[in-house]
Amino acid sequence: MTTHTTPPETPTPPVEPTAPVEPTPPVEPTAPVEPTAPVEPAVPVGGEGEGSVAGTGLDAVPPQAPKKDRRVLRAALRWVSVVAVFAVAGTGTAYGITRLDRTDVPGLATQSDGRWAYPTLVRPPLPSGSPGPNDEDRNPAGTHFADLRALVLPAPQGATADAALKGTDGWLATGTFLKEFAVPTERKDVRQRLTDNGLRHIAARGWTTADGTHTRVYLLQFDTAAVAEHMLDDELTSYEAPLYRIKGGEIYEPDPGFPSAARVDDVHTAVIGEAKPYGAEQVREAYLTSGDALALIVQSRKGLAPAVPFQQTVVLQSELLD
Repeated sequence: MTTHTTPPETPTPPVEPTAPVEPTPPVEPTAPVEPTAPVEPAVPVGGEGEGSVAGTGLDAVPPQAPKKDRRVLRAALRWVSVVAVFAVAGTGTAYGITRLDRTDVPGLATQSDGRWAYPTLVRPPLPSGSPGPNDEDRNPAGTHFADLRALVLPAPQGATADAALKGTDGWLATGTFLKEFAVPTERKDVRQRLTDNGLRHIAARGWTTADGTHTRVYLLQFDTAAVAEHMLDDELTSYEAPLYRIKGGEIYEPDPGFPSAARVDDVHTAVIGEAKPYGAEQVREAYLTSGDALALIVQSRKGLAPAVPFQQTVVLQSELLD
């Protein structure tokens, strides 16, 4: 009898146990997000207008600052301020000058607003230990110890010198000065007044600029400041109106348009203008006294004589005499 033997079953290999899965940590609750503050709409300088986003309903990021920083604006404002100081009547400009040290006076060469390009002005040195003309404690007579010829304002750049006012060795004859006055009989009267008050000598300079403005500057020296002031207040003018007419004009009156900022301390100034209607030319004039010196400045020009160069000339001559 045949015996059937069942082959033994192949044992199933044991299953490798899987690595235990790490439990997932619980998720932390997220903190609530703080709401972002709304961006204020940008408003341009000067309020709503071109470039303004005001009223659009959009949150706008403020525009980046322009490349030109505030220094540019400040520089522009300073320039505007300087120009404003040189204003004249009728144009809205005015002119002024600050007091300076005795050794240097600026030439004020800027021409964009009508000023002339004067050379740098330097007062002549005083003899050692000598006081200035307006030092009342040390110099009660108001004597100019500097040479008067060195105190006459020089001509601006590009001007043509007036040869008739060169004089001899820088001193002008009284008769040449008297030609500024229109009426011959009044010239004799002025000559007598100068003689009676002890006129010592006259220094002068004249020039004509490219626009046709003719300038004459005369410095008259007397013995004392009191005499020079008397000549101005009583002999040549009265309440800053001229007693004697300068040639070229008919009627003269105090010039109300001359700015007070252009008057120099310690220099008595009488500014006179030709009254309208002008003739063929307009004439401007000014008398100044500082110490023992009396100055007469005359500017004339066919048509209208500009105010700014006249004011500039008066101020610079005042600074030289002070």
